Amino acid sequence: MTESLPPLLLLGGGRMGGAMLAGWRERGLAPSYVIDPAPAAMALAGEGVQVVPAVSDVPSGFAPAAIVLAVKPQQADAALPGLMPRVEGGAVVLSIMAGRTIAGLRALLGAAAPVVRAMPNTPAAIRRGITVACPGPGVSREQQALCDGLLASVGEVAWVEDEGLIDPVTAVSGGGPAYVFLLAELLEQAAVEQGIPLPLARQLARVTVAGSGALLAASAEDASALRVAVTSPAGTTEQALAVLMADAAWPAQVSQAIDAATRRSRELAS
Repeated sequence: MTESLPPLLLLGGGRMGGAMLAGWRERGLAPSYVIDPAPAAMALAGEGVQVVPAVSDVPSGFAPAAIVLAVKPQQADAALPGLMPRVEGGAVVLSIMAGRTIAGLRALLGAAAPVVRAMPNTPAAIRRGITVACPGPGVSREQQALCDGLLASVGEVAWVEDEGLIDPVTAVSGGGPAYVFLLAELLEQAAVEQGIPLPLARQLARVTVAGSGALLAASAEDASALRVAVTSPAGTTEQALAVLMADAAWPAQVSQAIDAATRRSRELAS
């Protein structure tokens, strides 16, 4: 496969880091390194990718074009200072860590570090994610284009100039898959309560949620228009929506949930 992506240094080979690495490999990745001490991370080795337990195990002559931070936020303080020589060598830092600000990362990596802060979501595992990214001071057009390509390997990408928007983005799309999974869970539970056998209830819930999402993605219509198209006057769906759309039900609850998640993201920011 022709290499279309330059050498990378991935810090963290967990679920999201592993999903992104798979997407990069599909595009053709130059020899790269993954830093992760977990034994399970060794499964990521191969196809030009070496897995090592610590930053100090990466050869000093290795010059990545980008350093991708995919570790848990609480691990950053210990892990990031060791990356300073690589950053000073010209690498752009692409962070997908929740709750870590550009200023906070530059405090650990050097005041001049070019940092891009991004928030992907878990559908990246099947290349259907959505990532919102924000470039920090000193990020060149070439570096932003590289980060855009890395993120586009696992789904759609949108850019914002206001880093403060990353907090509500985290609440909406970062946590969004959990809300959708909860819907499937509740549909399955309600179906069982109505006497539908569990295997069929699970099939109905999963395929309905997945199919509706695919229809929404393929349609140019607003979600509200698609909802109305399913809702026959005085029919069964209208009766259900009367409950779900009551003043204290979904409209208010979803707004409250996103507000709570946004506030928590801001509390965690550092």
